Amino acid sequence: MRNSQDVSTVFSRAILGLDSPLVRVEVHLGAGLPAFAMVGLPEAAVRESKERVRTALVTCGFDFPAGRITVNLSPADLPKEGGRFDLPIAVGVLAATGRIPQQALKEREFYGELSLSGELRQTPKLLPALIAASRSNREVILPLTNALEAGLVPHAKLKLAGHLREVQRALNGRAALPCIAQCSELGGTEPAGLAGAESPPDLAEVRGQFAAKRALEIAAAGEHGLIMIGPPGAGKTLLAQRLPGLLPKLTALECLEVASLESAAGRRPSLGGRRPFRSPQHTASVAALIGGGAMQPGELSLAHLGVLFLDELPEFPRNALEALREPLESGVVNLRRLKRSCEFPARFQLVAAMNPCPCGYAGDRRARCHCTAEQVERYRRRISGPLIDRIDIHVELRALPVEHLLGEMPAGTESSAAVAARVASARQVQMRRQGKFNARLGPAEVTTYCGLPPECRILLSTAVARLGLSARACHRVMKLARTCADLGGEPRIRKIDVAEAVQLRALDKLTC
Repeated sequence: MRNSQDVSTVFSRAILGLDSPLVRVEVHLGAGLPAFAMVGLPEAAVRESKERVRTALVTCGFDFPAGRITVNLSPADLPKEGGRFDLPIAVGVLAATGRIPQQALKEREFYGELSLSGELRQTPKLLPALIAASRSNREVILPLTNALEAGLVPHAKLKLAGHLREVQRALNGRAALPCIAQCSELGGTEPAGLAGAESPPDLAEVRGQFAAKRALEIAAAGEHGLIMIGPPGAGKTLLAQRLPGLLPKLTALECLEVASLESAAGRRPSLGGRRPFRSPQHTASVAALIGGGAMQPGELSLAHLGVLFLDELPEFPRNALEALREPLESGVVNLRRLKRSCEFPARFQLVAAMNPCPCGYAGDRRARCHCTAEQVERYRRRISGPLIDRIDIHVELRALPVEHLLGEMPAGTESSAAVAARVASARQVQMRRQGKFNARLGPAEVTTYCGLPPECRILLSTAVARLGLSARACHRVMKLARTCADLGGEPRIRKIDVAEAVQLRALDKLTC
């Protein structure tokens, strides 16, 4: 009769979006012809782990059990992917053969891909699992090469190992695995593994385009979306790249949230407290932008708490642009594939750029544009009205005169640090007043916090009538006016704020 030592249970976690459901790796040794069976919806990389585990155990000097080995990954209806289950399976086999005490497995979780020599290799997408494990108060054993992302998780019991033999000795009490120093112990607000990133580009490096710089400041202060329309070389990309430098640095909690999304996408966290800046090519598909495949986050989620820059906006596929509409409003992306679904956060600032016409030179003084009115109209209609309605700021850029480009930098040109100080002050005012930034106000909150005095109502009513603004666009003008007032340190919206907000709706003026 087989004894209870022939069955072992090891804890690990799968990945499902940003969730990490607990997985019980159950190993059973039975009589019969030698076989290694694995059940529980393992994907290809998991099914192949039996060969890695077998060879690693033999290489490390452990006797591989004869007979039938059955590995069950529970729950059975949850798909399992990646090489993270190599170490749990190997530990389960060692426990079932009596090489590791069963008691040592009860309050621990294991992750790690094994090499054929028994070394633990870096395993992707671990950060969400480590965060979930820290909430369960279990000790986690993971590869030494995952120390960077492991160091981001506060209050976690983390032990690092470089080899299967080290794990076996530690679980038998013959050695101790090193702990990882937590970020909170190192001082500062930035995670230790992410510190030392390069400084963002400075706004002072951009010559001219003062109206666009002002629009960028307003966008940063209220978290408003922005689209820039101008000819090639006008500075649209330069301006967009400088928006993250105007935003406050991420807090420690926000750093962890952003790093979790990068980890879930199979990337290595590398932000250093800076806001993400994502700039996908215009050939990006819906799945690349929204997310998909094996429930991985797309560009919208990777830009969470940062900036998503879409250059050459009309050149993106129409269905990809339309997929932006709901996340812009809700701040989340919902993915559903067959019977699986997950949700990713996607609260980003959209910055887009486009040419005024297909050739890019409409309105040029040298009459270089030969596009017909029909071609220009067809080009602009590639962006739907509902999407334009959801972008708060529309600003036109003109080509910079050569004397401005080659001359001395004008005196008084503001740096990103100076603008960022005003932005931080305005954002603090908004958080104290309403607990969210102006761009995120709902219809009822707009009425409460963006109320207009009589002279401002008359001005806005005239603009709505002349430009044919929708109800959504009207509310966005009110939110922009509120941000302009906040930047000016004014408790009430002024007529000049409404006028400036209306001027920031260039595409509405072009289509009226």
